[in-house]
Amino acid sequence: MTGVSARKVSIIGSIAGIAGVLMIGTSFGINNGPPLDATNEQLIEFAHVHGREVLNGAWLQAVGPVLIVFFALTLVRLAGATNKLSGWMTLLGSSILIMVSLTEVVCYITALFPVPEIMGAIGNNMGHAVQHLYFIVAAPSLFLPLAFVILDSGVLPRVFGYLAIILALSFIVVGITSLYTLILTPLDTSLAAIQALWWLAAMIALIVRSKRIPPVL
Repeated sequence: MTGVSARKVSIIGSIAGIAGVLMIGTSFGINNGPPLDATNEQLIEFAHVHGREVLNGAWLQAVGPVLIVFFALTLVRLAGATNKLSGWMTLLGSSILIMVSLTEVVCYITALFPVPEIMGAIGNNMGHAVQHLYFIVAAPSLFLPLAFVILDSGVLPRVFGYLAIILALSFIVVGITSLYTLILTPLDTSLAAIQALWWLAAMIALIVRSKRIPPVL
């Protein structure tokens, strides 16, 4: 890979990642979900009235993480960590993250089926259960190895590596402390919004530093 192509990869990966973050943020904005204490009849009515918003949000949440992972693997490639353990573990963490996100999307769509009438409750309850996986394993398994990819290279300022470690540990703590809470609290889920700021800052930083990234074979 020449120096020019390395810059192009940096910019393309960052733009894709920014689009992914915005897509996920939009998905959460238009897909707030039904009340927690909704009856089966209310869930069916919610699905009838808000079905399009739920499906649009599901599409955004399915595609957005793929674009973010594209950015993460771009960092691995530019850092020359493709054949390092940190690079392989980043790939594994990316796969887990996408799996968890897609499973949650399936739960959203499942809740829209009106027959049998309990499908709304099943889909929503399964969605709340899957959310735990994001904190327990999905986010930590991506942020932690990616932190070492950054710290072992000059692809991004080292502060991003240290912040990624803090984020990974924070997700682990929340995953443990909320283990016995079936439905995560808004305070718990707010950590997802904080990590979005890390992604956006890292993507912008990569664009700014793209001219200084050395060639990668």
